[in-house]
Amino acid sequence: MAVDDAGAAALRRRFSYRDFWSDVGDRFPDLDGAASTRYYAANEQRLFTEHLPPLKGLKILKTDLWDEAKNTRILVWAAAHGAHTYGVDISEPIVLQARAAFDRQPLRAAVGDVRDIPFADASFDAVYSMGTIEHFDETERAVKEIVRVLKPGGRAIIGVPNRHDPFLRPLMATLMQAAGLYAYGYEKSYSRKSLRDMLERAGLTVTDETAILFIPGLLRIVDLACHAWCRPLALVTAAMVSPFVWLDRHVAAVRRHGYLLATVAVKPGPSQP
Repeated sequence: MAVDDAGAAALRRRFSYRDFWSDVGDRFPDLDGAASTRYYAANEQRLFTEHLPPLKGLKILKTDLWDEAKNTRILVWAAAHGAHTYGVDISEPIVLQARAAFDRQPLRAAVGDVRDIPFADASFDAVYSMGTIEHFDETERAVKEIVRVLKPGGRAIIGVPNRHDPFLRPLMATLMQAAGLYAYGYEKSYSRKSLRDMLERAGLTVTDETAILFIPGLLRIVDLACHAWCRPLALVTAAMVSPFVWLDRHVAAVRRHGYLLATVAVKPGPSQP
């Protein structure tokens, strides 16, 4: 009976999680064009360029499609460079909006849960997961699913909030969650070591550890709010974002201290042709 109760509770959490993101997908504004979003997109493009194989012909899965619907459009950029793009997202509105962002080469997207990825074993050359697996308790299950769908020799980039962000973003997120003001729901943070240990337990070999978005989390939120609801003030926040963009471009050491960790890992085994 206790097992049945636990299973029912887990199922209720899944439905609640799905409903939350479906609602967010319907009502959240598009963040594309904000200064901090352009900065974010440049960081993601650098991750792909520096840590993935050449994109032409690469079969890549993204574990949520928020960015394609609302944010950096990183898979649109990858597709423009020849990648075959796939995605999974628990929110049907987000999936529909993400598909609409593609024109010449379609996004092959499924409505589904990263904890049960609806693709076959060893399907992808690369998996990109940025800001996804920290939003629920079964994070290790999601990582195992990422490993399952990755080809032997394939590469994953896994990103989660940085517990040691110098601008204390995890504390800000925790306080906002407690006050019911955090737009992204439940969220955990990780140290670089705890993320590495989790990936290694799942069978991945970590090859590099970096981060993106060296910027105060509060500034990012204010910049997005101004972009969405008060465009004249977005000129002010854009000026405030620009020093962090400059630092990121010219002082490579700051990149390790961004508020999203980005750990690169390989699934052991021979590379696929």
